[in-house]
Amino acid sequence: MYKQYQLPYAYGALEPHIDALTMETHYSKHHAAYTKNLNDAAEKAGVAGREITELLANLGSIADSGLRKAIRNNGGGYYNHNLYFSTISPDGGGEPEGALAQALTREFGGFAAFKEQLSALALGQFGSGWAWLSAAAGGKLLLSASPNQDNPIIEGSSFVPILGIDVWEHAYYLKYKNLRADYVQAFYNVIDWKAVAANYEQVQNG
Repeated sequence: MYKQYQLPYAYGALEPHIDALTMETHYSKHHAAYTKNLNDAAEKAGVAGREITELLANLGSIADSGLRKAIRNNGGGYYNHNLYFSTISPDGGGEPEGALAQALTREFGGFAAFKEQLSALALGQFGSGWAWLSAAAGGKLLLSASPNQDNPIIEGSSFVPILGIDVWEHAYYLKYKNLRADYVQAFYNVIDWKAVAANYEQVQNG
């Protein structure tokens, strides 16, 4: 059974950057629905025991097109939101340190340049979707964007997301209305770089 990430902080803990009502709605309604729908579809497809990244990387093995679509949408939503909520924190913000900081400098020319490029992807994603910082075994990094609840794993990439900015309207509209740029800028104040660095280390070491 796929289990929803359990928040270690209160819904209002990310104020003023992300408001409590958005967090509660995003987590207890949207993320909970993706989790339930994934479990239901995976059970029907006979793939409930598969690890989520393996499942998303091998959607073509699901013969029924309706179940395949349901697992793509809801499995993507489940995986993406588990990552999203586990990499933001009331103690977030600032800049990464250590190996991740060095990799950002090596790949993108420094933290400021990385932030500018990731933000541009988040703002340039037409409609609903995500902007990603992903890593591959060996430590290489990639910036990309995906529509809907897709991600680099679903898209067949060898890169694994270690940080995602959710630019579905449900992630920001209650507070920021149509000002996606303000939300994206505020999001950097809650990124838990220690969690992102731990994700990077895990992927880097294979």
